Amino acid sequence: MKLNPAKCAFGINTRKFLRFMVTQRGIEVNPAQVKVVLKTIALNNKKELQRLTGCLVALGHFITRFTDKLRPFFLTLRGASTFDSLT
Repeated sequence: MKLNPAKCAFGINTRKFLRFMVTQRGIEVNPAQVKVVLKTIALNNKKELQRLTGCLVALGHFITRFTDKLRPFFLTLRGASTFDSLT
């Protein structure tokens, strides 16, 4: 087996891997992904809701009862409820 030194990193405390931060404590959320969600202001249309939902799905691994909390969003995207009911 050959190792490519350019792709190997040893003795590092924190490393970004597949959108996540791998630390000594385990897998954590990437702070850059959280910033994107926090910068989201009022949603004006369905496209913005889709964008926000996509960002949140990427963080779903770290959110308890994720589908229950985002159910109103998913229902709105399916057309079961109106966009105005989210505000």
